[in-house]
Amino acid sequence: MRENHSLNRFVPSLLTLPKGSSLGILGSGQLGQMMGRAAQKLGYRVCIYDSVSQGPATHIADEVMVHSFDDQEALNHFASKVDLITIEFEHIPLRALEILAALKPVHPSPRVIEICQNRRLEKEFLHSHGIPLAPFEVITTAQELERALHHLNAPCLLKTATEGYDGKGQIALHPDDDPFLAWDTLKANRAVLEKKIFFLAEASLIMARSSSGDIVSFPWQENVHLQGILHTSATSPPFLGEKKARALGEKILEALEVIGLMTMEFFVLPDGTLLLNELAPRPHNSGHHTLESSLTSQFEQTIRAIAGLSFGSTELKSEAVMVNLLGDLWRDGDPPWEVLLNHPQVHLHLYGKKEAKPGRKMGHFTILGKDRENLLLTAEQLFKQLQPR
Repeated sequence: MRENHSLNRFVPSLLTLPKGSSLGILGSGQLGQMMGRAAQKLGYRVCIYDSVSQGPATHIADEVMVHSFDDQEALNHFASKVDLITIEFEHIPLRALEILAALKPVHPSPRVIEICQNRRLEKEFLHSHGIPLAPFEVITTAQELERALHHLNAPCLLKTATEGYDGKGQIALHPDDDPFLAWDTLKANRAVLEKKIFFLAEASLIMARSSSGDIVSFPWQENVHLQGILHTSATSPPFLGEKKARALGEKILEALEVIGLMTMEFFVLPDGTLLLNELAPRPHNSGHHTLESSLTSQFEQTIRAIAGLSFGSTELKSEAVMVNLLGDLWRDGDPPWEVLLNHPQVHLHLYGKKEAKPGRKMGHFTILGKDRENLLLTAEQLFKQLQPR
């Protein structure tokens, strides 16, 4: 049992959150929806706070508060209604997190979220702790971008320091591209220029850490992205590196003193080298299959970690492939869901979002079985049958 030196210095951690307590979740998206269901299953009430209304999590919550994250009075009222606070997305103003952390335990801590919501801070933190990364430079002007492109002398990605996700807020650049046009197009005060990595595969590892310092890990998974958005995640990748990834993950969780879940996305190079791409201090899209494939889902494990409960087993019950369902599928009305519903190994999850937009995550499906390669092939065949005619 390790001594806890939480980065949340305002309010000490609860040892165990009593049943019937209220969990506050910042954000009302699909991650909050699935986290909320897991919390309710474990005997907790759920209160959602967000600046927008009608998010997927509001459909399952015991209570919903819709206010700006800059509204201190509303934040104080929210804190008075809950016993413990967590997040379902990291792009929350730091000041709001600090206000709440002065009143109730917030896990992960504001400091952890601050680092993970800013690419510059995240890269600099990881670099300072010896975590292998793609070569990068912090950019604040077009002139700095020009020098950095010359220095890296390779295809690169220019990414905003904050807010960008799912391929948004980034521009692909080559050394001879116009840095002034690129900087003007990005419309950011600060950015990170990363050397583009030519990798064998992408993988993610989801780990949880308790307030006592205990750490558990889910088996890692292989991810495939299309146009910067996750398309599929599959269990039991055929390449090596999980042991090395777990060692890096433990180092990161210990250094940040995380209480909760942390997802680490890796590039796997042809020679087996791992480069960390991004961190997410919350459940992750690539772990959605754990709802059916694992003895304990990533969502339940999150609640267990922050509530001071013992961890559940992360053992796989089945091989699985998860496929994201984006708003593009709704171009000609609802997709033919019978394609999925008639398949005995498929589990369909629709998030209840009111408007389907291209690139918007509207749901996912997971297919279970014993043969990974057959699952991948079947998943793609089913996905193609959902496409608008």
